[in-house]
Amino acid sequence: MEPIYLTNKQARRFILLKQGLIGSFMFSGKRGILEFIGQAGCIQFDPIDICGKNAELVLQSRIKGFSKQMLYELLYKERLLIDYYDKNLAIIAIEDWKYFGRIREYYRNSSRNKAAVDAVADRIKDFIRENGPACSKDIDFGQKIDWYWGNSTSLSRVALETMYFRGELIIHHKKGAIKYYALSEDYIPEGILKAEEPNQVDLEYMKWNVLRRISAVGLLWNKPSDAWLVIRNMKANERNQVFDDLLREEKILEITVEDIKEKFYCLKSDLRILEQIQSNPVLKNRMEFIAPLDNMIWDRRLIKVIFNFDYKWEIYTPQTERKYGYYVLPVLYGDSFIGRIELINDRKNKCLQVKNIWLEDGIKSTEKLAENLKRAVNRFAGFNECNTIQY
Repeated sequence: MEPIYLTNKQARRFILLKQGLIGSFMFSGKRGILEFIGQAGCIQFDPIDICGKNAELVLQSRIKGFSKQMLYELLYKERLLIDYYDKNLAIIAIEDWKYFGRIREYYRNSSRNKAAVDAVADRIKDFIRENGPACSKDIDFGQKIDWYWGNSTSLSRVALETMYFRGELIIHHKKGAIKYYALSEDYIPEGILKAEEPNQVDLEYMKWNVLRRISAVGLLWNKPSDAWLVIRNMKANERNQVFDDLLREEKILEITVEDIKEKFYCLKSDLRILEQIQSNPVLKNRMEFIAPLDNMIWDRRLIKVIFNFDYKWEIYTPQTERKYGYYVLPVLYGDSFIGRIELINDRKNKCLQVKNIWLEDGIKSTEKLAENLKRAVNRFAGFNECNTIQY
């Protein structure tokens, strides 16, 4: 195949079109949620809810007519999606459960406090069988032990979370930040629950994952990246071999982007999108507020190189050292990041507070920009079920 060359603008538009963030909405309603997650592999979950949880923020920018209830129903009523550990805590399609046997095996054999969890696991299962879905407060063993979040975590929480990672339990539903667990065997179809992992060899597992992560972003390079997080045992040598194999098997395409020395890669199955972008089509500009852990910005260095946008999620930065704010969303307009916005959902008063807006250097506050920003804020207020907006 002839070498593929993209201008910087074409590279940006390719990523955005793949993501469904430019032009008319590609995804709509519940079906659109499933289609997007099917292409992305997963969307990251984070429980912090300032103006929507991360997974909800990812979807509101892409899914026409999206509501938070749609995602809740797909997870906990229809169970076509499931919470699990992919790129950190994430939401995946139920069909993908079978690909994560390695994670379940790791937690069965090597997890922290294994003996303590093993000692109470059967008691927890019996409790759930008798009483239904349970949270850590429902099962109190009166014991504190060391865990990832601290050395005084309740044994019940440690055991429930470990059994969840092992695949013995699923998250049945949530009330706010509280997770209620149920037996996996009661909710995951037997054909999926007991399926053999498709990738028996580590290299094949890594190749499957790399293809998935490239699809999640659109374009990726063969460099250390947060996009590769939690692909077990994949270090630089393994990653190089994966890319060599995928190129030889013609599953990925190598792309040169103007003025950037590194090579980028996309799925060969996205050749149609590439060809569309190379024809320089007229695409409708949309303004969208992007989630802090959005798939598209998993690799912040890549976004800096291609979009010239330097984004840091400052939630863990001490307040005195923050440049912007606690929970700030990038503002995408057309094929450029034009600023950042800090929004707060005042649930008590059903009011969306627009606390701050920062435009990037060189972006002028025109009447047209202000009108588009107003429309985007109004739509975002509807997403958060707010009746009023306070600037």
